Amino acid sequence: MKHIDIVDIFKNSEYIGTNVTVCGWVRTSRDSKNMAFIELNDGTSLKHLQIVIDKSKLSDISEFMKLGTSLKVCGELVKSAVAVDSVEINAEEITVLGECPAEYPLQKKRHSLEYLRTIPHLRVRTNTFNAVFRVRSVVSASIHEFFQSRHFTYVHTPLITASDCEGAGEMFKVTTIGYSNEYKTEEEYNADDFFGKRAALSVSGQLEGEVAAMALGKIYTFGPSFRAEKSNTPRHVAEFWHVEPEVAFAELPDIIEIAEDMIKHIIRSVLERCPEEMKFFDQHFEKGLIQKLENVVSNDFAVMTYTEAIELLKKADRDFQYPVEWGCDLQTEHEKYISEEICKKPVFLTDYPKEIKSFYMKQNPDGKTVAATDLLVPGVGEIIGCSEREADLDKLLEAMKVRGMSMDEYEHYIALRRFGSVPHSGFGLGLERIILYVTGMQNIRDVILYPRTVGNIY
Repeated sequence: MKHIDIVDIFKNSEYIGTNVTVCGWVRTSRDSKNMAFIELNDGTSLKHLQIVIDKSKLSDISEFMKLGTSLKVCGELVKSAVAVDSVEINAEEITVLGECPAEYPLQKKRHSLEYLRTIPHLRVRTNTFNAVFRVRSVVSASIHEFFQSRHFTYVHTPLITASDCEGAGEMFKVTTIGYSNEYKTEEEYNADDFFGKRAALSVSGQLEGEVAAMALGKIYTFGPSFRAEKSNTPRHVAEFWHVEPEVAFAELPDIIEIAEDMIKHIIRSVLERCPEEMKFFDQHFEKGLIQKLENVVSNDFAVMTYTEAIELLKKADRDFQYPVEWGCDLQTEHEKYISEEICKKPVFLTDYPKEIKSFYMKQNPDGKTVAATDLLVPGVGEIIGCSEREADLDKLLEAMKVRGMSMDEYEHYIALRRFGSVPHSGFGLGLERIILYVTGMQNIRDVILYPRTVGNIY
């Protein structure tokens, strides 16, 4: 169907004075004695295009005016009679492409985000989610641009795996058998399953990414990850998109520099390519958002050790829900206090106790901490988990032994330390969390098309 995108109608003045054809959905409409007006949106622009209807030319307009109806509109594009620096179409022909009944859930009133989560198939048509998903697209493209321009190779790691990267066991089982009373043991069940052993959806592509980095030098993965955590919080979903670079010949300071550069590149891209969307988020969701992001790209991130952070938290004039002692896993309230009230900007916390971090992280000379860092940002908390990987075979094996891990399941990963091991580092960025940060949205369920959470699947 030949038509012009509404975003191009607004951008290209050469269309003014010509007959144009546009398509879209009715977002609002109003009727008067001689004229009628429709606000049309096709998803390419946050701004709606006004359609002006002269009722002496188009008399039977009732089907055109219903909210949610999809239309094809032909007419002359003219400068707006009311709005400065805008345009509108004087309709000459309107065709209904898809009718919409009166019970259409999205009416003119402002709906709560909670209500909109109950209609994920329609909420994308609101201004909020129209803006969210255009920003999400730009963020995704900017991530690829960042790595591709720096000689990283994009690799696709498997979604079905036999190993638990994090060592936590919170994984979704993959099976073709389903419920059965025929097997006496789990081993017998797994042996009869599709792969002949236990299989699950991947929580991370890191281990396979390290394999690729040991040949290609610099790689990144970008795809879905799955975690069966029963964490019903504004920051957790069971299926999310995950960016994971792995870099050979890189120690912790090197990967921290890459992570900071990437975050700044993402923010610059969004500010440059989504100005209308960012004004919308600044006005409706986080006052001062644009200024905050401009300050982030203009200044260095803070760096602080975990031990320093613990001391600051213990001295804080604040009653935390979770007590703070050296060796504890920091909670969201602690992370936000450090980034929002102590540093007032993004901060890398480094050198965590080895007991609360994963087996693959490089052990520091002190024997108590690992060369790991989390990037904490105001308003969200942790958005990046990062570390130098343990390149020493004996230390890696000891860490796995302490955790009671199966050496057989990780044989390929272990073998990397036998054949030309090198210092190497990587990190994981949750796509939805960086989108929360750049949009000012408060709940991860509102930045992903179909949020998968404990007890809920659409």
